[in-house]
Amino acid sequence: MSNYWGYHTIGFFTPHVGYATGGLGQQVSEFKTMVKRLHSAGIEVILDVVYNHTGEGNHLGPTLSLRGIDNQAYYRLDPDAKRYYTDFTGCGNSLNMLHRRTVQLIMDSLRYWVQDMHVDGFRFDLAPVLARELYEVDRLGRFFAIIQQDPVISQAKLIAEPWDLGYGGYQVGNFPQGWGEWNGKYRDCLRRVWRGDEGQVAELASRLSGSSDVYERNRRHTYGSINFVTCHDGFTLHDLASYNHKHNQANGEDDRDGHNENLSNNWGAEGPTDESRIVELREQIKRNMLASLAFSQGVPMIGHGDEMGRTQRGNNNAYCQDNETTWINWELDERQTKLLEFARKVFDLRRSNPVLRRRSFFRGTAAEGEVQKDVAWIRPDGLEMSEGDWHDPKCHVLGMLIHGEATDEVDERGRLITGDTLLLILNGGPEPLLFHLPTLERPGLWREIINTARPGRRFVDLGDLNIPAHSLILLDYDEA
Repeated sequence: MSNYWGYHTIGFFTPHVGYATGGLGQQVSEFKTMVKRLHSAGIEVILDVVYNHTGEGNHLGPTLSLRGIDNQAYYRLDPDAKRYYTDFTGCGNSLNMLHRRTVQLIMDSLRYWVQDMHVDGFRFDLAPVLARELYEVDRLGRFFAIIQQDPVISQAKLIAEPWDLGYGGYQVGNFPQGWGEWNGKYRDCLRRVWRGDEGQVAELASRLSGSSDVYERNRRHTYGSINFVTCHDGFTLHDLASYNHKHNQANGEDDRDGHNENLSNNWGAEGPTDESRIVELREQIKRNMLASLAFSQGVPMIGHGDEMGRTQRGNNNAYCQDNETTWINWELDERQTKLLEFARKVFDLRRSNPVLRRRSFFRGTAAEGEVQKDVAWIRPDGLEMSEGDWHDPKCHVLGMLIHGEATDEVDERGRLITGDTLLLILNGGPEPLLFHLPTLERPGLWREIINTARPGRRFVDLGDLNIPAHSLILLDYDEA
C-alpha cells in the first residue's frame, strides 16, 4: 500500500516526480508538454490542489517543511494548548489562513500554476478550510476577497469541494459568484432516484434544471453547479450499481475506513454475478446515470473510467491501492465497449443541442411570441404536474419538456441559436407505465433518440409510450 493519490502535499510549486516518465528533474518540463498537447486538442486542464493541510500531520508527525520554518504562522493551533493542531481536515492539521504569509504562499502558488505551468483552473480540496476566519466558514472571508482582486487567479476557473470535517463544514451553495462547486445535493439525489427511492421527483426537477434552489439566491448561474454522481472518493459508477456495502478490507483498516452510506444498490447480488437479469439491469442503471449527467443543466463531471465501467471491487476508499484496484484496464470487453459508445452518444447530444447547456436558469414561462414555456414538467397523463403531484411519495416518473427556443446562446451576429424541442422522461420506479406524450402547438412527430432500456432510434406515435422500469428516455420533436 502507498499514498497513491498524493493528497499529503509538501511542495506547492512542483508536480510529483512519480508522474514523470523521465524521473527526477523532468517533471516540470513534462507537465508543461502535457498541458500544451491537451490544449492543442481543445482540452483544458483543471489542477486538483490541496492547500487545506500538509503531509506533516498532527503533533506526532514529521517535521518536513512549514513546521520547521514557522509552526505558528503556517498552522492553526489549539488556542488552549498550542502543542496541538486544530484539525478541520481529518488529516492532522489545517493551514492557518489568518496569517498573511500563509495566504501569500498559497496565492504565489496559484499564480505560478497559471502563469508558468499554464493550467486553466483549480479544484480546491476541502475548500471551506480556506474560508474559516476565526472558526466558522465565512464566504466573504479574506481568501475569497484576495482571489477576486487578483488579476491572474480571478480569471481562472475556480471549483470548490464545498465541505470539510469541521463544524458547519457542509457549504454547498454558499461560495461566492465566479466559483463552481461540486454539487453534493445533485449526487445524492440522482443516486436515490436510480436506486428506486420514493419521494424524489420534486428534488429531481431542481437538479435536472441546474439547482436554482441552491445557486440562484446568490445570483449565480447554472455553471455554479458541477454535477456528478461519482468521483475519486467513494464507489465507481460500476460499483454503485453492484454493491450495497463497501469492501475495504484490502486497505488494512478492518473495513472501518470509507463512507458507510453510499446510496447504492446491488440489484440482487453483492458484487460480480453471472445472473444475466442482474447484469443487464446494472448496465441500464449505469446508462441512466450517464444520460442524467449529460442532459442536466450545469457542468457534468464523470469519474475517470466510469464511461468504461471501471470497478474497484467494492473498495470505496482506494487512495492506498497502486495496483489493479485503481488502474484502468484499457482492454475493454463487449459490455464495456457498449457503455463507452453510449457515453459518447449522450455527451455528443449535449454538445450539439444548446437547450441542454444553458448558462441562465429556466423561468418556467413562455418567451415573447411563444406559447410553450421554456420548461414544463409533465406527468404520465401528458398534463403538467400539479402541486399534489410534487408531494406524492409514490411518484417515480417525471417528464421534462424543454422548448427548442429556450436557449441563451447567440451567434457572432447576436442572433439566438435555437435547439431541438426535447422531452426527457425518467422512471426511477420498479414498474413500467404508459406515458401520454404531450401535443404541441406546431404539428410534428416525437422521435425517440435515447432509451436506456434498449438501443436504436425510432419515431413514436402521438399517444401512449411505454416507459420501462428503471429507465430514461429522451425524445426530440420533429416538426412537420
